[in-house]
Amino acid sequence: MLVSLKEYAETCDRSADTVRRLAEQGKFLSAKKIGRNWVVDDAEEYPTTKEKWTVASLFSGCGGLDFGFVGGFDFLGTLYPKQPFEIVWANEINAEACKTYRYNLGEIKQGDVYDVMETLPKSVDVVIGGFPCQDISINGKMQGIKGKRSSLYVAIVEAVKRTNPKVFVAENVGSLFLKTNSESFKKIVEDFGALGYKLDVHRYDSSQYGVPQTRDRVFIVGVREELAYSAPEPSTVESPITAKQAIDDLKEHPWDPTFAHIWSKAKRSGEQGNRHLVADRPGYTIRAECHGNIQYHYDLPRRISMREAARIQSFPDSFKFVSGLRETERQIGNAVPPVLAWQIARSVAMTLGGMTQDGSSAIRAVAG
Repeated sequence: MLVSLKEYAETCDRSADTVRRLAEQGKFLSAKKIGRNWVVDDAEEYPTTKEKWTVASLFSGCGGLDFGFVGGFDFLGTLYPKQPFEIVWANEINAEACKTYRYNLGEIKQGDVYDVMETLPKSVDVVIGGFPCQDISINGKMQGIKGKRSSLYVAIVEAVKRTNPKVFVAENVGSLFLKTNSESFKKIVEDFGALGYKLDVHRYDSSQYGVPQTRDRVFIVGVREELAYSAPEPSTVESPITAKQAIDDLKEHPWDPTFAHIWSKAKRSGEQGNRHLVADRPGYTIRAECHGNIQYHYDLPRRISMREAARIQSFPDSFKFVSGLRETERQIGNAVPPVLAWQIARSVAMTLGGMTQDGSSAIRAVAG
């Protein structure tokens, strides 16, 4: 039966703009235009798309954002299917973070981003990166983009200029929206907008997207003029994952360096951190520069372990951290939550006309 492209898009869980573009490109055998409207046979299978979209990753850290774009992991009994993306180039300056990245994701170029910029591929489909936030974060020096670290967003701008991707994704802290950062925010948006891409600037509370943490993040997504991007819809607004749901099974787990179940024994101090998790609420933001003063367990007389912190950040237990306590603490705190990254990646895949590799458009619960 012939149906409108909008109806077809809804049944396939694709965007109407993407389906229309494919129809105009002749990708549907049954598609035809009647008057001003396109129709297609609802029995026709969705056209096969590019098997994998190539991705260049900057400021990759230990790989939280990249891990979400790759997909294919289980977190707390929920499967996040593989995404149609391949990381073909990645860079991080921290040597210890690179070790963790290589173990879990593969090759990465270690060094200053400008020293390795010449090795970027001539073209990729997607550029992603969480540029350093220390000068923008409320826990940092609040120097904005005048600071040495957060001014590095221009490296992502340069990478986009060099590789001409279809989509780029830039991530930073939610405090980018604060009045004190208004000039920095305006300049960042102007510079990304000058690249000729349509921008979607969206602020996310991670706890509303399947992450057991109230982590506040901003994503700037740029797409070419002919593409249409829709930000992912919240999935856990009414029933966020609590700290207890995320880590309670680890209470009896012994000290275990191979599992990153190790914790700081720092005494209580006036430094950042020192809060106690609340069992029936999502965790507080896991920070990188907490100097051992990571938040306390809600039920035990100790600070949370690195594995518990990783759970709060939505890293699956299969993700291995290969460094010591301090470096692991920094890697976890600097990371983009993989589950939130997966949600962003899925929206990017829909923009490009693809879906998760197994065809799934939604998160599926793991059987048993």
